[in-house]
Amino acid sequence: MDKTELTTAERETLHSWRLHHPHPRVQRKLEALYLKSQGLAPEEIRRLCAISTTTFYRYLHEYREGGIEKLQEGPLHRRRSQLADYRARIADLTGLQRGPTPVRQFFKSLGMQPRKVGQIPAKADVTAPEAFKTEQLAPRLAEAKAGQRVVCFMEAAHLVFAPFLGPVWCCERLFVKAPSGRQRLHVLAALHATTRDIFTVTPLTDMTSETVCE
Repeated sequence: MDKTELTTAERETLHSWRLHHPHPRVQRKLEALYLKSQGLAPEEIRRLCAISTTTFYRYLHEYREGGIEKLQEGPLHRRRSQLADYRARIADLTGLQRGPTPVRQFFKSLGMQPRKVGQIPAKADVTAPEAFKTEQLAPRLAEAKAGQRVVCFMEAAHLVFAPFLGPVWCCERLFVKAPSGRQRLHVLAALHATTRDIFTVTPLTDMTSETVCE
């Protein structure tokens, strides 16, 4: 059981600084310790402050180590860019000093956007798609336009009957009931290369070669 006790003067200091300290993380530390001084249970303090058990007891350890002054120390450990030491040199060479906002605006003016990086298999042959396009697909499309063959582009999606949620801001992890089993809805579609007609098949059973032929 934790035996941390605060004096009346310390409680008054916490009551003031938990609302007026300039750094929000320090405010949260002081708020947690202030609530403890008011007799709240640790689990209730963690819920109200939205902190973990480890974080709560780290706050207590900091208080025992250096008192309220220790808690008021802001987070000073920040990563430093290797370019930071050359900022003045870059400005001297280019005559430019650009902050994050102007840089973002400059990138957008070039048509750039922040996009998530994609991945390809490590053993993939990046030249194969271009060769397939020019040597195999292009001649067949030409024949399709001349009425000599039919070319369709096919794709399939396999949808699971279950809820899929992304991260949700909450104090506790949420659990949503899902249907039993792993039933799927298969969606197979084909786009006619010349008429642009779309053919779809949506079976609930397993996808087989017979389904593809249909």
